[in-house]
Amino acid sequence: MDPFLTLLNSFSLSLSDAELDSLKFLCRAEVSKRRLESVRSGRDLFAILLEQQLIARDKVSFLEGLLKNIKREDLVSQLKQFEEEGEVSAPDDQPDAHEKPIEVICDNVGKDWKMLMRKLDISEVKLERIMAANPYNLHEQFHQSLREWQKWKGRDAKVADLIKALRGCNMNLVADKVEK
Repeated sequence: MDPFLTLLNSFSLSLSDAELDSLKFLCRAEVSKRRLESVRSGRDLFAILLEQQLIARDKVSFLEGLLKNIKREDLVSQLKQFEEEGEVSAPDDQPDAHEKPIEVICDNVGKDWKMLMRKLDISEVKLERIMAANPYNLHEQFHQSLREWQKWKGRDAKVADLIKALRGCNMNLVADKVEK
């Protein structure tokens, strides 16, 4: 897998809707209004920027400027690390504290994942959009739904809320695994 595309994907997942709107606004001089209207995620925007050769593996100054403009210094530092090392590595390649519960939940909740997402107050519209984007991959649908919940809640996305929702759906075994 291309490390640069992996980096862009991780950036996309961490962008809030407001940040994405800001990025689209900042790209108006470079990208047509019509194309920007079709952008629904950071991934969509990055695909356009790659296509128009505004960014590339060895050409990241435009992206760096965008990220600085929206005050995402954390992403700027990851981008600089990528420039220096050729890839961004997580410490010991271990998932961070937020990733572990999501992976445990994804691996242990089956076809009832939508019930859990409803318990977490994710709208039907978002669920439908995620299912349409990943029509044949149940695991990915669930994973993206949890990511959407995490993005929507921001700093208020707590593992305790996930455990409470799991228990509310009678998924006590999964809740016990997350607590460990």
